[in-house]
Amino acid sequence: FEKKTAEEIANCKMGNWVVNNWFSALIIVVWLGINIFLFVYYYIFYNIQDQFFYTRQVIGSALPWARAPAACLNFNCMLILLPVCRNLLSFLRGSCGCCRRTIRKQLDKNITFHKLVAYMIALHTAVHTIAHLFNLERFNDSRQGKASNLSSILSALGDKPEESWVNPIRSNDTTPTYVAFTTIAGLTGVIITLCLILIITSSTETIRRSYYEVFWYTHHLFIIFFAGLVFHGAGRIVRSQTAQSMKVHDFDDCYQDPEEWGKIDNCTIPQFAGGEPMTWKWVLGPMILYVFERLLRLWRSLQKVVITKTVIHPSKVLEIQMKKKGFKMEVGQYIFINCPSISQLEWHPFTLTSAPEEDYFSVHVRSVGDWTEAMYDTFQKNMPRLCVDGPFGTASEDVFKYETSVLVGAGIGVTPFASILKSVWYKFQNSDSRLKTQKIYFYWICRETGAFAWFADLLSSLELQMEEQGKASFVSYKLFLTGWDNTHTEHIMVHFDKDTDVITGLKQKTYYGRPNWEQEFSAIANAHSRSVVGVFLCGPPALGQTLETCCTRFSNVGPRKVQFYFNKENF
Repeated sequence: FEKKTAEEIANCKMGNWVVNNWFSALIIVVWLGINIFLFVYYYIFYNIQDQFFYTRQVIGSALPWARAPAACLNFNCMLILLPVCRNLLSFLRGSCGCCRRTIRKQLDKNITFHKLVAYMIALHTAVHTIAHLFNLERFNDSRQGKASNLSSILSALGDKPEESWVNPIRSNDTTPTYVAFTTIAGLTGVIITLCLILIITSSTETIRRSYYEVFWYTHHLFIIFFAGLVFHGAGRIVRSQTAQSMKVHDFDDCYQDPEEWGKIDNCTIPQFAGGEPMTWKWVLGPMILYVFERLLRLWRSLQKVVITKTVIHPSKVLEIQMKKKGFKMEVGQYIFINCPSISQLEWHPFTLTSAPEEDYFSVHVRSVGDWTEAMYDTFQKNMPRLCVDGPFGTASEDVFKYETSVLVGAGIGVTPFASILKSVWYKFQNSDSRLKTQKIYFYWICRETGAFAWFADLLSSLELQMEEQGKASFVSYKLFLTGWDNTHTEHIMVHFDKDTDVITGLKQKTYYGRPNWEQEFSAIANAHSRSVVGVFLCGPPALGQTLETCCTRFSNVGPRKVQFYFNKENF
């Protein structure tokens, strides 16, 4: 690369970031813009509209502070379910096959957007809740005559049959806490807030990885959350002066003499009514869509799964080969597996390691948690019944859409690339002319030597096949061992002159330590200076940040220059 000034490098990085992320940024800007618009619009609406004049006299500025976030909550609760409709995303991925890769990539960020929407819901829930706590205090003070004379008179309205109330507190002897737990709005508000707190706190990275069952069960509190949300506005505690009442009661002329209301013609007693609940109109569509999503997944999960073969690999890795009627897959896709003998309710995602060309589908399960350990132990004793839901699409489906692809797997994260490399083997065996990819770089980073064993056979077959087809350079792979001891070092020193690697038995020797990604990306960029390179990762977030930074740094925004597009597996 030619030397560049610091300013040129900064401009280049900015340009590369725009190329890779402009559509994501556009979506976030539009989403934030809608939230800001809804908040500002409804804040102004409830703060200046005439029909809420008397309501504001009772509870003050807390009214717009409660209603503005409520409008934003409706919008975000409408969105929160859509990113987790996996069948919808798979359908869109197939429908968007002719779209630009920048647009298709957004489907791979569904979980990220789901989290952002959840954080926005939490923010607006906090503002909405705090504002209503102030409202309850002011309603109670007005009812007990502790506030202004006007608010006290307004709070007394409704005690007579011909009057309608504006203050939902109808007793002088109650407390805000009692109202919060005895009214529809208060009780449902407490329930959905508690559900939201449990859902968010159990979704942290630590709990999700170490106590997946806690995350899974608490996340299903969303059912109670949405049920409470739909009924939350049924109490209609926020009331406004009716249109008919405003014709015979002009607040500008009447609010200063509330004692005269009903005694003169142009100042009749004001009448109030609650607004129509709106939340259900926002969330009904996504709720119906999600119900259909779950029904489809239930139907598919009930279909019979035949286990044809199981293999126990080193490092407590269990390979399960299965068949299921009508099952069709693409490279890199994943499925959800349920083992009723372990848990009737728990479903866990696993990437498919088989190729679409094979007559079975398979997964590799590494024993790293309570559920996977139970799965490993169960298969050593007997052959349990499994339920399978899927397959679902991932970023790896686009691997053959790039001229050059870089595959990076960490530990068991190599599984989606097993499917890809197997498919490459079949495509060459069948002389598939539709294969557009010209070069594949494969990196596998692993801590234990035993973890290489189950994958070495596939790489060995691929090596042989590539040589027979005269395509030995089509797949370049590097295996990195990050954990070793003196025994490994001495063994390697004794056998260093062998043609094959002493650990894997492959022609490609194993590297020790971690890759120098800047050096690797620089070499790829030089070798493919006019190519579009897809980088695919299945591994930890920290590695993802490093690779995404390298993609941005080594891309060139100029026409017919090398461009790296980062893709990461998300479940």
